Amino acid sequence: MGRLQEYQVIGRHLPTEANPTPKLYRMRIFAPNEVVAKSRFWYFLTKLKKVKKANGEIVSLNKIAEKNPLRVKNFGIWIRYDSRSGTHNMYKEYREMSRTEAVEALYQDMAARHRARFRSIHILRVVEIEKSEDVKRPYIKQLLTKNLSFPLPHRVPKINNKKVFSATRPSTFA
Repeated sequence: MGRLQEYQVIGRHLPTEANPTPKLYRMRIFAPNEVVAKSRFWYFLTKLKKVKKANGEIVSLNKIAEKNPLRVKNFGIWIRYDSRSGTHNMYKEYREMSRTEAVEALYQDMAARHRARFRSIHILRVVEIEKSEDVKRPYIKQLLTKNLSFPLPHRVPKINNKKVFSATRPSTFA
């Protein structure tokens, strides 16, 4: 699976004499390319409404870009996935630079912790969490503390003189 991108897909039922202006349906879909995005759109639309690819059309397909790709943000993701024992709803939080990176982290996390495949995970909602008070999970809360620092205990000093052999062993725990 390649890197994911976020697409906005708008589709509708084909116009008929009975219904000349059918209702439009819009979805935000994470997929590696446009072909998979269209396929996922029809997959979800057939589950939600009585429209399938044979009697429908895609009106618009746009790639959605991140507004602030250089800022770290917190994301909350609601999913439904099929496990070996049944279907489960879940809410997870991720700290990433963009929505697509958060969803990629979700897929990797679900594959590792729950052995859930791409096909069995349905993303219901992805929300950027603006306020730090709204963060629920402790593994994200611990990263929000003020003046957070990561100590580097094992520093290897750079040798200024160009000796190949030294009489004493260097102490790296200073």
